[in-house]
Amino acid sequence: MKKAEIDKMAASSGQQRTLWEETWRRFKKNKLAMAGLAFILLLVVIAVATIVIDVVTNKSVYNNYVIKQDLRGRLEPPSLAHPFGKDEFGRDMLFRMLWAIRYSLFMGTVAIAISCVVGGTLGAIAGYYGGKVDNVIMRFMDILLAIPSMLLAIAIVAALGTSITNVLIAIAISYVPTFARTVRAPILTIKDQEFVEAGKAVGASDLRIIFRYIIPNSMAPIIVQATLGVAGAILSIAGLSFLGLGIQPPTPEWGAMLSNARTYIRDSWHITVIPGLGIMLTILALNVIGDGLRDALDPKLKN
Repeated sequence: MKKAEIDKMAASSGQQRTLWEETWRRFKKNKLAMAGLAFILLLVVIAVATIVIDVVTNKSVYNNYVIKQDLRGRLEPPSLAHPFGKDEFGRDMLFRMLWAIRYSLFMGTVAIAISCVVGGTLGAIAGYYGGKVDNVIMRFMDILLAIPSMLLAIAIVAALGTSITNVLIAIAISYVPTFARTVRAPILTIKDQEFVEAGKAVGASDLRIIFRYIIPNSMAPIIVQATLGVAGAILSIAGLSFLGLGIQPPTPEWGAMLSNARTYIRDSWHITVIPGLGIMLTILALNVIGDGLRDALDPKLKN
């Protein structure tokens, strides 16, 4: 029997791809999303590499190239020796851009992970129990949603002080309502399904039903929202640093680099354009990944 006939028989016998295999198959067809994924993976590799370099060299590269000032070469334009040029203090822009990736990318990811866990848990409890519990939790979420996320983050950082930890807390709190509503919506439908009733019939606890049966079956919107949320968190972190409430100099961060460079925007284009491009391309890549995941996880689409 030919291999093609065997494959055809295997397919007709009911062998099916798993959900994640089918999602990956659909996602790969979106070339723009794959390009965004490749770009983000490159940033992750660079961020990890800078951390390893700091550990191996005991921060000598960081001290000599990232934060060391050379006032004689200040505002030097891009050249072969310095492809991104130098900033207003004569620091190499290429090294500062590379070392800034870890703060923007990792802080955005950690902040969204915290808000996803906290907001997702609150949304799951509200959707599962309903009634007064739902009203209390969601009305509190509505109060937070009534305040613009950036304004809420600014208020929290202004109250707690400027530090990396406080920025993470501020960004995480500002995104909690979004994840609470994202998780609650599908749970209102899923909680009445037969497999949930079966879990209750065999004596499973409410927590087990929520975290073992309900949340895994509502992961699609959570994954998409988390991907888009990281993009928003990176932009919020850059915005806070631009206002002087985020990561403080001389630590490299794209928003802070933009803030320091705005005085020289007419004379030295590179120190504003390059950090701006870094923010723009990263957010664009995450957004196209989110769009690709949304399309790949949509069961109505049959690619």
